[in-house]
Amino acid sequence: MILKNRFSIVLPAYKSKFFKECITSILNQTYTEFELIIINDCSPEPIEDIVNGFKDQRISYYKNSKNVGAELLVNNWNYGLTKATGNFFLIMGDDDRLDENYLSEFNCLISKYPNMDVYHCRSKIIDELGNVIMLTPSWPELENVYDNIWHRITEKRSQFISDFVYNTNSLKSQGGFFHLPLAWGSDDITAYIASKNKGIAHTNTPVFNYRSNSLSITSSGSDLLKMQANVLYEDWLTNFLKEKPNAPNEIIVYNDLASLFKKYLQKRKIALMTKSMHENLLVKSFLWYRNRKKFQISFIEIGFALLKAVSRKKANEMYKMES
Repeated sequence: MILKNRFSIVLPAYKSKFFKECITSILNQTYTEFELIIINDCSPEPIEDIVNGFKDQRISYYKNSKNVGAELLVNNWNYGLTKATGNFFLIMGDDDRLDENYLSEFNCLISKYPNMDVYHCRSKIIDELGNVIMLTPSWPELENVYDNIWHRITEKRSQFISDFVYNTNSLKSQGGFFHLPLAWGSDDITAYIASKNKGIAHTNTPVFNYRSNSLSITSSGSDLLKMQANVLYEDWLTNFLKEKPNAPNEIIVYNDLASLFKKYLQKRKIALMTKSMHENLLVKSFLWYRNRKKFQISFIEIGFALLKAVSRKKANEMYKMES
């Protein structure tokens, strides 16, 4: 028997620019057995007015008494989880959108693999006008946690929080979403925990649309918080890899991860510094020099990041001159 609210969709909201489009994409689902839980993060923008424009009994609306903010974004996710009544759970971004068959595609995947704790879909990346500019990489239909970690930290995968649908009870039992500052890597670790024993079931039908725009946390500043999250991500992964798997194929991937993951994470650290230096080369270089001990950053790593940032800046200038 299918319960009325088979899916719980939680939508924390702060930005209003694409918010109406986001809600519309959810309410237009061909699979209708869901609830939409909207959490207004004490936004100064007209979030409540937009919500009031929809007359749909599937919507539940909550407003925070004070702004949780980007740094504690995971708190909004977990608050929404406490309100969820559906069998399966997902988080939406306020500027993203769903294809109308998102829930029906996941419902088919869940029916095929009913005992999993986490499910995933391929996604489209869209620009500010809603045009599709690329697809995220394809996955196998079933994948163990070690393969998932390997693809993720070697940067062979792009994935987002709304790619994932969780078994609600299982997500609650693991403590909800894993907290990291700015949720920077929280979706990764949450999925790793959920898939540790059973793996992840995946559909290559791209039904989620992630909007790449200048307003997203991924595109914003807060460099020190991102680096702090990076360190905590590495700490979690170090502890996770202390336990060896038993399956032969998993052991092969595990051994590769255990021997090389520090290099992978060093590359991630350098990439973060390089991207930050693009905004202001000298100021950001000094920022990382001043905080090198706090984040265990070496002079060589700062130097690599600086060289890459200078190279990218020159390449961008050459491109502008030629165009």
